[in-house]
Amino acid sequence: MIADHIRDASATAFVFGFFASSWFGWAQEAPPRRWRTLLAVGSVLSLLTAAAGGVLAGRHWSDGTAFDADTSRTFGLVVGVEFGLAALGAGLLALRRRKDLIPVWVAFVVGVHLFPVAALLDYPLIHPVAALVTAVALAAVPVARARAVTVSAVVGLGTGAVLLVAALASLAVALFGY
Repeated sequence: MIADHIRDASATAFVFGFFASSWFGWAQEAPPRRWRTLLAVGSVLSLLTAAAGGVLAGRHWSDGTAFDADTSRTFGLVVGVEFGLAALGAGLLALRRRKDLIPVWVAFVVGVHLFPVAALLDYPLIHPVAALVTAVALAAVPVARARAVTVSAVVGLGTGAVLLVAALASLAVALFGY
């Protein structure tokens, strides 16, 4: 689970924390009333974790990193493909009047893109995050239907929770080395 560099672990805490808050926010589109406090707390904790990760990454910016010219180029390509597929799928779903499935598609693309990112950065923590985010995306529609809640609430809560836990774990790795 350990990243080789404090900068990378803390930057991961920043990125996962930031995006966890986004997913908790997406879940607030139309959640069950009893979820609202949980989603708000998740959003705030995610932003605090992102801030701590960002400060720590800034303090260790000149330290070692997994990124070099080749890694950076490949990472950019993976993220570019991710954004392209997410946008294309979202556009097609909107055209088919299935906007309710856009968060599921985006979560699926995010989860799948994290597999090559984990290998590229050689950061084992990211592998289970990839698997869990992908699983949340695949389970969101049946769970939402079974519980009579919006798909955005299910996928937002699930993806936000996975990313928040991963952000906190990355912050712990950066701070304490485990």
